[in-house]
Amino acid sequence: MPTKVIMPQLGESVVEGTVTQWLRQEGETIQEFESLLEVNTDKVDSEIPSPAGGTLLKILVPAGTTVRAGTILAWIGQPGEVLPEGEGPQSAHAAEPAAEAAAPAAPPPTLAPAAGRDRDLGFISPVVARLAREQGVDLTLVKGTGEGGRITKKDVLAFLAAPPPAQAEPLAWETPGEGDLFRPTELMFAAGAPPSAAPTPPKAVPTPPPAPPAPAAQPGDRLVPLDTLRKSIAAHMVMSKHTSPHVTTVMEANLQRVTAHREAHKAAFARDGVNLTYTAYWISALVAALKAVPLVNSSWTEEGILIHSAINIGMATSLGTDGLIVPVIKHADGLSLLGLARSINDLAERARARRLQPDEVKGGTCTITNHGTSGSLFATPIINQPQCAILGVGAIQKRPVVIEDAIAIRPMVYLSLTFDHRILDGAAADQFLSTVVHTLQDWS
Repeated sequence: MPTKVIMPQLGESVVEGTVTQWLRQEGETIQEFESLLEVNTDKVDSEIPSPAGGTLLKILVPAGTTVRAGTILAWIGQPGEVLPEGEGPQSAHAAEPAAEAAAPAAPPPTLAPAAGRDRDLGFISPVVARLAREQGVDLTLVKGTGEGGRITKKDVLAFLAAPPPAQAEPLAWETPGEGDLFRPTELMFAAGAPPSAAPTPPKAVPTPPPAPPAPAAQPGDRLVPLDTLRKSIAAHMVMSKHTSPHVTTVMEANLQRVTAHREAHKAAFARDGVNLTYTAYWISALVAALKAVPLVNSSWTEEGILIHSAINIGMATSLGTDGLIVPVIKHADGLSLLGLARSINDLAERARARRLQPDEVKGGTCTITNHGTSGSLFATPIINQPQCAILGVGAIQKRPVVIEDAIAIRPMVYLSLTFDHRILDGAAADQFLSTVVHTLQDWS
């Protein structure tokens, strides 16, 4: 009797995965426990072993498809065996690539999101994002029926098939105020005209021109295909900028004490098999600031601001030209400097070797990115949703600074905090970042 190949649940909170490639093709033989396919979950690639030996009779889920855990991916058995009928992908978006032709030909709705409306759409799969872009669908108007309210392709197709919504009276807080005070400046005053000569504003404000089309390929150009990791990064970054109003504040810190402490303790840490990097100090200072200003350790919800009790630090880790991944140090507030350094070494090493588990990139409450490793002085990172903020650390440079009215040479670093302005105002963000600075400058 043929054996099912099932999409496994690769982590406690992982409910779906994307088939990135099949390592065997239909008709090929395979031994039990040999690698059969690769699956990507939250930018983590895992090889799935064959549950039985035999011939790969039928592949039900092609590469590039996202399906829920428990979905039948393929059948393995002996040549000539009859496969059970009616057993195939059981996910709402399991057959998304093959179902693209089912999109209705009716003109897509062109409704824009209501003014001021801003909510977390959650993860949007590349297939859903492409369909929405091609059909001109505003995903903020689509109700998700997937896991945790996630928007699936079925939801987008249902939205396209539904009749246009009736024009309801807008809510009071979504309606622009009346009177000259609320009119755009360019409508109040013609170019070069005094206020007394203000013209009557037009009935409608011109819409901005559409984005220019992608340039046509020229001789000698090279197209780099998008892999699953790059698509996931792109979708997450666009979603983050759409979700949160980003604001960045920058301060600098004197690292003389941190540098001296590191030089004094590197050898002792090395005897314990741990490389003491500056990242351990950044994360330790970040934890101290999250304790001092708990509002930063939070997420925005429609019901209110959810302040997390656990402090789980995401650590952006470069994978070279392939992109980046953010492993998470869980309960970082319970770790000493040695414990943080050990966790950092372990997660960074396994991240670059592509040996992380799916649960190890989930559950972060605040993220740090050390962009200074490549020489960058300061940057404005994008928030790792659904978190409130991300700390950017620049390159350490010796610079002349004024200390007690005297010029001295000190190792200095720029620190940037990009934060969600829905949750934090400037004063709270500066209080948080100044705590990071003072923790580093007063290190003992």
